[in-house]
Amino acid sequence: MFDLRELERAHAIVGQAVPATPAHAWPLLANRLGTEVVVKHENHTPIGAFKVRGGLVYLERLKREQPNTPGIISATRGNHGQSLAFAAGRHGVPAVIYVPRGNSVEKNRAMKAFGAELVEHGEDFQAAAEEARRHAQFTGLHMVPSFHPDLVLGVATYALELFRSAPDLGILYVPIGQGSGICGCILARDLLGLKTEIVGVQSTEAPSYALSFAAGKIVTTQTSNTRADGMATRIPDEDAFALIRKGAARIVQVTDDEVAAAIRAYWTDTHNLAEGAGAAALAAALQEKSKLKGKRVGLVLSGGNIDFDLFRRWVGTDAPAMA
Repeated sequence: MFDLRELERAHAIVGQAVPATPAHAWPLLANRLGTEVVVKHENHTPIGAFKVRGGLVYLERLKREQPNTPGIISATRGNHGQSLAFAAGRHGVPAVIYVPRGNSVEKNRAMKAFGAELVEHGEDFQAAAEEARRHAQFTGLHMVPSFHPDLVLGVATYALELFRSAPDLGILYVPIGQGSGICGCILARDLLGLKTEIVGVQSTEAPSYALSFAAGKIVTTQTSNTRADGMATRIPDEDAFALIRKGAARIVQVTDDEVAAAIRAYWTDTHNLAEGAGAAALAAALQEKSKLKGKRVGLVLSGGNIDFDLFRRWVGTDAPAMA
């Protein structure tokens, strides 16, 4: 998709709006996992998630190559939309974002606050995305997909930062939604010539990439009923799957209960608030704890945008997660 020179240029573009995020080795997490752990804090960006990087790179190229674009349109469960709204605002480009009904109230509010026009449609992300594409055809707005080389290039800048600060990571756990994050990690690792094992993480309630990885071909699911909305994907992207199949070691599935426990662990051990997808990497590492002894482990805390009400009902108790 890109070479190291292009990745360095993308990092400079991102850096104009997003300082390098920290990568901390937390001793309490190390005690919990029985090995050294480095957390890449992508919850510390202007939108509270890693996606901001992709939006900045995508809009920079779009504005440079198509300066008369009347506006952009896309679909999201939240962080992708916030990224595009944030980047579009910096470039003076109108943004229309489709979300499914019942989407995160607080993510919806954030997208509006960044200047996007928000449209609710359908019962899940796939329905919202299909309607956004239809609307784009009638309005002439530029349709931004959920997976695109420029989005991958942008989010790969966090992997560049992480691998340069911790080149000796033995294993890196990365959550998978549409796949830009893990693909960026795979490509950055390979460009730097590192041997880090990269493990994807999906929800047991939305395991389309995990099922596809096991089958060696695209497998879709009928539902994606996880509370970790950043991983709620029914249909894998073909290009993302090809990269993941080639460059990932495996994909671990975690339950919503395991994710809730990981969110609590992040809070007690680091006092960082993680959204569901943001805690998925830790949930997978805890599931595979017996395999990690002697390895330096990397965890991507991909975002911290969890609604307070969802946090209270799902995470804010030591009791099993709600049915």
